[in-house]
Amino acid sequence: MIIVVIACASKTKNDTLSNNEILKHTSTTLSTGVQDDKAIIVGANQTETYLPLLEGKRVGIVANQTSVIFRTTSTTSEKSGNDSPFTHIVDSLLKHQIDIKKVFAPEHGFRGKADAGETIKDGVDTKTGLPIFSLHGKHKKPTEQQLEDLDIVVFDIQDVGVRFYTYISTLHYVMEACAELEVPLLILDRPNPNGNYVDGPVLEKAHSSFLGMHPIPLVHGMTIGEYAQMVNGEGWLKDSVTCDITIVELKHYNHNSTYSLSIRPSPNLPNDQAIKLYPSLGLFEGTNINAGRGTEFQFQRYGAPFLDKNHYKFSYTPVPNFGSKYPKHKGTLCYGVDLSNTIAERRFTLKYIMDAYSNATDKTKVFVTSNFTAHAGTETLQQQIESGMSENEIKASWQDELSAYKTMRMKYLIYD
Repeated sequence: MIIVVIACASKTKNDTLSNNEILKHTSTTLSTGVQDDKAIIVGANQTETYLPLLEGKRVGIVANQTSVIFRTTSTTSEKSGNDSPFTHIVDSLLKHQIDIKKVFAPEHGFRGKADAGETIKDGVDTKTGLPIFSLHGKHKKPTEQQLEDLDIVVFDIQDVGVRFYTYISTLHYVMEACAELEVPLLILDRPNPNGNYVDGPVLEKAHSSFLGMHPIPLVHGMTIGEYAQMVNGEGWLKDSVTCDITIVELKHYNHNSTYSLSIRPSPNLPNDQAIKLYPSLGLFEGTNINAGRGTEFQFQRYGAPFLDKNHYKFSYTPVPNFGSKYPKHKGTLCYGVDLSNTIAERRFTLKYIMDAYSNATDKTKVFVTSNFTAHAGTETLQQQIESGMSENEIKASWQDELSAYKTMRMKYLIYD
């Protein structure tokens, strides 16, 4: 049997990053990466559970910069010559002489440095010499040739619980490819930092895309492991095939748990504040309004040159930076709102996008492409905002579908 690990890669030839370099662009407001023994234990940390499943097999892995094993408080003195609070799972598996054959890279690449939507190329990891195959370029689904020499695939990626965050779309295609070739999939579960609630419009089938493949709300309220069970159970894979999945479940986790990420899950989610605000501010990605890309406060502010400068007292100028080579309104003064110091709740709200639309001096510049529909999963939301409906009225319109989803979701929950 062959096992494949899927990870992200940002170049044809990837420069090796040390564990400390992985943290370089991580805000100090994220956790340290050292976990208390009684705290949430992620799937990757439970090596005693999954190493026996991989021994003697050819393995592939789907992973990125978040695919790490954390050092616990009981091992903080055992640094083995390096002061990093974690070890990348690829390095760990190789140390345990697991036969990793290849890595698969999702959006943002193996090292998590590529821009959103940027094409990721196949390459080689310079540290390990492992071939890296992109799942965010020519192929979003592993090919038969890429899987035919594998016994098993490992999936270990940190998600943030939002439908248009594309790691769950990558999960779908990996499951589908594995199911078609009867290759088992091992999922190392990780907490959903926005897993305490379900909200937003449910995706309409006509608007399915890589930004949303299934009829789920904008905030789905599931871990990767739970979501995989739903994909199987609802027959969402092509021809209703079923993937043979094994989930290494989290310990000490429930859906009301708070969880601080120690590594950016993608270049433009630098801290807990951004992750909490992402479900709401992520809708700006489908508009002509900047959501902090090109600043150090990604998804903690929004603005545009055509928002009313007499109404807004805050302004900023986006410039190219880490994770955003071509930010919206690059080099142009934008007027808007700074949310970096507000107390962000773990909830979804339309108030920010409704505020921006209401205070646009030229409303025709807000929704300039069909991309908003792809993010919202429905044409209706834009129409509702443009018509002047209140947030309560808009939210009321999707409650029946939300209720149906919540009932379906209950069948697949692993955690309370």
